[in-house]
Amino acid sequence: MARIVLTDVSVIFGTTDDLSDHINSITLNSTYDVLETTNFAAGPVGGYGAASKSRIAGLADNSVAFEFHQDFAASEVDAVLSAALGSTLAVKVKPTTGAISASNPEYQFNILVSEYPALAGAVGELATVSVTFPITGAIVKDTTP
Repeated sequence: MARIVLTDVSVIFGTTDDLSDHINSITLNSTYDVLETTNFAAGPVGGYGAASKSRIAGLADNSVAFEFHQDFAASEVDAVLSAALGSTLAVKVKPTTGAISASNPEYQFNILVSEYPALAGAVGELATVSVTFPITGAIVKDTTP
């Protein structure tokens, strides 16, 4: 199995706002609600299944976390995020800037820009913005160019 070192991740906000050069960390996360389905028929039968709980996956709860290097120039971090605050924004993420393929899938989703800490940092530090956005709807994984 091939390994990958993230050095060339592509992140596009909206249709054209490429903020890849302002992002130093990304985490695309999917979790599911766990719903218990235990019933009386699941009583003792011996072995590991004896009187055990049973569960199924419920609704997905997807999110994406970014750490941005802040930039207040036109079409950069502040302009894109502050304009979208309180609304949804389309995002496309690929492991590399290369063409979409089975080994370089593009993840497409819509975020709810529910927070935006415009300025953070201490004296002498790089101004950064760390955010976690909830994803509204499904994450689509595209592998066809």
